[in-house]
Amino acid sequence: MTPSQFFMNTRKTATMSKKKPNLFYAQSGGVTAVINASACGVIETAREHRSEIGKVYAGLNGIVGALNEELIDTSKESAKTIASLRSTPSGAFGSCRYKLKSYAENSKEYDRLMDVFRAHNIRYFLYNGGGDSQDTANKVSQISLEKGFPISCIGVPKTVDNDLPITDNCPGFGSVAKYVAVSIREAGLDVASMCASSTKVFVMEVMGRHAGWIAGAAGLAGEDIGEAPHIILFPEIPFERNRFLKKVQSCVKKFGYCAIVVSEGVRETSGKFLADAGGKDAFGHVQLGGVAPLIAEIIKQNLGYKHHWAVADYLQRSARHIASKTDVEQAYAVGKAAVDFALAGKTAIMPTIVRRQSRRYSWHIGEAKLSDVANVEKMMPRKYISRDGFGITQAAREYLSPLIQGEDYPVYKNGIPQYAKLKKILEKKQLKAWRPKPT
Repeated sequence: MTPSQFFMNTRKTATMSKKKPNLFYAQSGGVTAVINASACGVIETAREHRSEIGKVYAGLNGIVGALNEELIDTSKESAKTIASLRSTPSGAFGSCRYKLKSYAENSKEYDRLMDVFRAHNIRYFLYNGGGDSQDTANKVSQISLEKGFPISCIGVPKTVDNDLPITDNCPGFGSVAKYVAVSIREAGLDVASMCASSTKVFVMEVMGRHAGWIAGAAGLAGEDIGEAPHIILFPEIPFERNRFLKKVQSCVKKFGYCAIVVSEGVRETSGKFLADAGGKDAFGHVQLGGVAPLIAEIIKQNLGYKHHWAVADYLQRSARHIASKTDVEQAYAVGKAAVDFALAGKTAIMPTIVRRQSRRYSWHIGEAKLSDVANVEKMMPRKYISRDGFGITQAAREYLSPLIQGEDYPVYKNGIPQYAKLKKILEKKQLKAWRPKPT
């Protein structure tokens, strides 16, 4: 079925039922400082097309909300509240780590989704997440056609890791990049002021399981020789203990201190994660423990330097107060584009950010097939990593710098940022309670 045929079929069905098709939006995976800006773009754009879209439902806790028939009726939220989502961090509707298996492995899940979508006349499914989420949206698109109830499934890109392919960058990354760069600059100044008689090494751990984009972005803080960070440890570069220790010692001797940024996904030369905690998450990913204290302990045992370490953890991805304006604008734009794509009859498509080849940074929205995006990771290119493997190149700076530009502060009251407070009123259920198949 071609996109135009799909759209005509959808519109025809809606006309015959005399009911406008409804839209379902859900958030998935680890949240970001700007994922709600995408939600804002989706809902505000949908409200501009009331003649074509009925209600906009949001899944309570992602795709799990669809399976449980827990659909938030966003029409109950005021325009002011929806607008405030643009400057609100985290997942306002609740997110989840829940990966749909193949239809052959668990057909009951897909049957349940289709039952819920039919019951609530949902013809548009917009899923806001990373590679696993794009895979889910792609699967639902295929199954909906096979079940004779075609649904326009559009992926909305989101990941702090910046590892989605095809798109130049991914909403969520620019803000976490800005946060880690600012954090290591400020922490570096702290250590520099004390290193003569106290701490000589500071280690900051950032996210990045397989791709070192976030760690690399921290390198933007070091604009001159000797400025933090002095060492960046990337997942793409195997960790060699002796070479690393020599570098630490050299930095302390040369600059008086050493500020280190380490990605959580740093691997030993054997390929094993340095901080493998031994478990797996809901997506099947290896759970990683704290690598920062491990690095700090290696330094202590071998060099004896007084040190401190910190794990940015949730702070880096929830820091809306220091979000990149570029990131906010792009997050909103992909949400808006997702609705536009759905109304144009497209399915199994994800909006992308396309960087224009010009002296001054600019971008526009493109598109990619979900089949080309799902479960594919984009690593940091070797050309972006310095020859010694401990820093970033000028090419990396030229790529990264535009993504952290601009400030987009939330509204403050009594010194505290004011974020959206949703009613989260659920649509009345029409089906029996869902009991998931034991695994």
